Amino acid sequence: MKFFCDTSVLVAACVRKHPHFNRTRPVLEAAKNRAGEFFISSHSVAELYSVLTNLPLQPRIVPSEAKTIIETNILPYFKCVNVTSKMYEEAVRCCVEQGTSGGVVYDALLLCCARASKAERIYTFNIRDFQRLMPELSTLIAAP
Repeated sequence: MKFFCDTSVLVAACVRKHPHFNRTRPVLEAAKNRAGEFFISSHSVAELYSVLTNLPLQPRIVPSEAKTIIETNILPYFKCVNVTSKMYEEAVRCCVEQGTSGGVVYDALLLCCARASKAERIYTFNIRDFQRLMPELSTLIAAP
């Protein structure tokens, strides 16, 4: 089976203090055990770094630790779907058609990547936004 994870799932799986850690850790363990094919967007790598280094944790996650977290827990186990210029155009078009604005365009971009990966399950904690953006994928979208 093919799985696609959005950034919110990756963050929760990498941060023990995150409220959704226990829900997401099995997804990460399944990826590590090769229990299916696991995909992320190449955009999510940068987004994960950004979020990890800005979380209000004590002690904070410093840049070198964020890099290690990503290189140890994510990159070896998830295939990156490279974002294309066509995907950016499609994400904007999708938002315009749905009448949405702002950062939701990044959710649309992730959905374009999920579709390109031919994912059979899309994990996110943004279920409502994801389903609204691409209703044709709504049966594949779930929280871990």
